[in-house]
Amino acid sequence: MHKFGFIASTLLLINLSACGKVKDTASAQSETGQHIVKKEPAPIQVGAAQLQQYLPLLKGKKVAMMVNQTSTVGNTHVVDTLLQWGVDIVKIFAPEHGFRGDHSAGAHVNSSVDKKTGLPIVSLYGKSRKPSAEMVKGIDVIIFDIQDVGVRFYTYISSMHYLMETCQENDLEMLVLDRPNPNGHYVDGPVLDIKYKSFIGMHPVPLVHGMTVGEFAKMINGQNWLSGRQPCKLTVIKCLNYNHDSLYQLPIRPSPNLPTMASVYLYPTLGLFEGTNVSIGRGTDKPFEVVGRPGQKEGGHVFTPSSIPGVADHPKYEGVECRGMVLTEFAETYILSNKRIYLDWLRLFYETNNTEKNGAYFKSFFTKLSGSTMLQKQIEGGLSSDEIYKSWSADLEAFKVIRAKYLLY
Repeated sequence: MHKFGFIASTLLLINLSACGKVKDTASAQSETGQHIVKKEPAPIQVGAAQLQQYLPLLKGKKVAMMVNQTSTVGNTHVVDTLLQWGVDIVKIFAPEHGFRGDHSAGAHVNSSVDKKTGLPIVSLYGKSRKPSAEMVKGIDVIIFDIQDVGVRFYTYISSMHYLMETCQENDLEMLVLDRPNPNGHYVDGPVLDIKYKSFIGMHPVPLVHGMTVGEFAKMINGQNWLSGRQPCKLTVIKCLNYNHDSLYQLPIRPSPNLPTMASVYLYPTLGLFEGTNVSIGRGTDKPFEVVGRPGQKEGGHVFTPSSIPGVADHPKYEGVECRGMVLTEFAETYILSNKRIYLDWLRLFYETNNTEKNGAYFKSFFTKLSGSTMLQKQIEGGLSSDEIYKSWSADLEAFKVIRAKYLLY
């Protein structure tokens, strides 16, 4: 087993044992001499695998689905599984990265036809982000089943929001097949100021919200965030054997530039660098595991980004040598144990920025990613990381009170 997988698996056993769900697995004898039987934690099962719960809800109904490459039941795509069970699927909605997950971040996704099933694929990451009344004409139920990573600017929850609005406006049923959140074990970061609402941040939640997509859908409904302030007809099919202390190992990469668990754990922190003049390794073999830029003196890692079709089309600093740091080990040693995003790198690269060589450190995109102008002002003002953490602590506590109403695990 890869070192990272071993560490994460070990931490999972420790967490579950602390919750009383796993007995001591160190096969030995008790003080009375009786043999202790090993007990492994029950495997996590995703909502899509709970067919007995939701197949009856689909009987005799025409179904549309928003799915991608992560939407599997075991090794089979959920679309193929449901077709085998006779479900009348009439349309696929494709989110960012496409139905098969083969489009790079931000790349236009075209409507097409799925070669395997012959089903029409309607892009919701091109001209349209929200299905129109015409797109859902004749449909009874829309199913959302996509693996999320629990970060506000990861756009699948925005796509889910628009599906829910369409369901509410057209009196359709919305079915969310829940999946674990690999970053669901903590809540951190600035809460979005609704004045800066965009597709990469639609809701007044922290950067790391600590909720599954099913829980998040319940919050969207319950907080009246849909247009019209009315909820949609929502059903969430829960995961089994999952809780928010679980360290869930993703079986399939959730998007092209999150290929490892280290990149998933680092994504909330390194995603903020997308709004700066620093590269986070798009166009290399370690996306979201490195940071660097041309001329940087700090760090011993050198990398040169290049175009990778479907993964990184013309990445930042394409063909230009960058210097910085590899942060893979940091994901294991800090992020998991401290349960917070890491601000020291953002501050370091600001303090060492060569404006004449690389231009201004912050780009306008940083405000959309962070959710307001505050974090940029705090870094420019020289605040320490601890001072910045404290500045959003009250908002986090208020959010956690709201979040508690919608938790399923």
